[in-house]
Amino acid sequence: MSERIVRIGGASGAWGDSPRAIGQLLREPVDYLMLDYLAEVTMSLLARARMKVPSGGYPPDFIGYLKPHMTEIMRRGVKVVSNAGGVNPQGCADALGEVCAGLGLSPRIAVVQGDDLIPMIDSLRAAGVTEAVSGAPLPGRMLTANAYLGALPIKAAFDRGADIVITGRCADSALALGALMHEFAWADDAYDLLAAGSLVGHLLECGAQGVGGLHTDWRLVPDWANIGYPLAECRADGGFVLTKPAGTGGLVTPGTTAEQTLYEIGDPAAYILPDVISDFSHVRVIQAGPDRVAVTGARGRPPTPRYKVSATYQDGYRAVATVSIVGMDAAAKAERTGEALIARARIAFAEAGLPDFMETHIEALGAEAAYGPHTHARAAREVLLRLVVTHKDPAALDMFARELGSVGIAFAPGTTGIYNGRPKPTPQIRLFTFFIDKTRLPAPAVTLDGETLSIPVPQGVEVEATADAPFMPSASAFAPPHDWVEVPLIRLALARSGDKGDSANIAIIARDPAFLPIIRDQVTPAAMAAHFSGLVEGPVQRFDAPGLDAVNFLLQGALGGGGMASMRIDPQGKAFGQMALEMTVKVPPGLLSDNANPEVVYSA
Repeated sequence: MSERIVRIGGASGAWGDSPRAIGQLLREPVDYLMLDYLAEVTMSLLARARMKVPSGGYPPDFIGYLKPHMTEIMRRGVKVVSNAGGVNPQGCADALGEVCAGLGLSPRIAVVQGDDLIPMIDSLRAAGVTEAVSGAPLPGRMLTANAYLGALPIKAAFDRGADIVITGRCADSALALGALMHEFAWADDAYDLLAAGSLVGHLLECGAQGVGGLHTDWRLVPDWANIGYPLAECRADGGFVLTKPAGTGGLVTPGTTAEQTLYEIGDPAAYILPDVISDFSHVRVIQAGPDRVAVTGARGRPPTPRYKVSATYQDGYRAVATVSIVGMDAAAKAERTGEALIARARIAFAEAGLPDFMETHIEALGAEAAYGPHTHARAAREVLLRLVVTHKDPAALDMFARELGSVGIAFAPGTTGIYNGRPKPTPQIRLFTFFIDKTRLPAPAVTLDGETLSIPVPQGVEVEATADAPFMPSASAFAPPHDWVEVPLIRLALARSGDKGDSANIAIIARDPAFLPIIRDQVTPAAMAAHFSGLVEGPVQRFDAPGLDAVNFLLQGALGGGGMASMRIDPQGKAFGQMALEMTVKVPPGLLSDNANPEVVYSA
């Protein structure tokens, strides 16, 4: 195997991320800049943007952030790969080409297409396509429908000499995998290597989140203002080192890396991607120097014969009203205020012959609304009423908004302000996820220098059971628990949570291998379901990741619809990991003192 190192920098974690990342990474000897902009929520936002401006549908940040650095990027031969094409990749490429021409530059920009299923949506509806979880039929009018393409078109674009590759919807990790397949000539059936390359992309795709952003032990993460962005130093054998630019903030440790490895994953042994089913359950992360973590152990199996499709549709309109209320019983006042506004609007609807709201949702922010029935802050003396309503008719929401001004003179004492004035109706965009056989789609295409080429894609195989069961440690070796002491889970573990549609995952990572048996025995699916009762409607599953001394939970029906459709303050489950760490577990006397990290201080 070649000892050549390919360096890929994760220069964007999401649409709206900081413009500082590109310049920061260019201070290092980087070969590729990978910029991730798309999430399930983002596709909904881009669909709304394209509704307003047909030539839009891509994040303008991509072009604005690249422009100041394009001369340096071209001078050094740094390659760029991004899914910033959104729902209009050719439009994004054309706009970037115009900017580069104005700078006297002429990069070879390749466009990957083939993810857009809107042209075949009627035939899919006729074929009886249904939503992956709910089984609902395909709605009548779709805004977007995009298949998660894989890495092969990206590899092909770089093989043909592209300087910049712009895709629409693809697996986020495929951005890095495509570059590595090009650099190291990895075959499309070298599944362990494809899994390793996918893990590179997975650790880079969320930007600074991979180098200490959102870390459980946030007090230990230095210099948030100058936090670094992730840089992967990759070898042809699939091993790599995760690091960050010198002189930047952030933190790269086995703990921060393990958190990101399990982020937004269900079963770590079967992370299904377009090119490979990745097994991250035996991945090892080892400190290899200051802010350097060596990552090994990813394994892979053949991909499935289906693409995941993320589709969006408009389901009426929504309006959000926010009102601040201060004083005794502020939460109760806020809730009654919300109920009164809804009741007033319903009276007006009846008088006008309009139907009722589709949905209503009242939250008293400051009274631990995100905790639902588990709040401990009902006595809060300062809250923000957040009232979310939806309706088929925007005129009905205008009627609702006209009632808002009365709150300051008709309802609760201590009502101090209405924020952002009367809320305006905005389209309510919902996600619709389904799967489609790869054979039903035309091969993805790469357009470069005016020439378009189809890229054959392996059709995959049906998923088979994993070859070996994960190691499941037991706490039975410990003495009986009659004298054990109760502590918050955060003393034993790190956590990271994220979303997949209406499901949330929570990774629980033992701070010390000795803690894992206790975590497995006590933090069970039933215990997790009880801890989130009233918030989670579906089943709770648990999976093992023994290589990371971790367990990963998947909570279905956890996010009130998820993404843009959710009416909750935490539609993506970002707080679930923190909430899970408040669970209590019992440990043998002396266990924590023998394994404690004296630098970490918890308020729990």
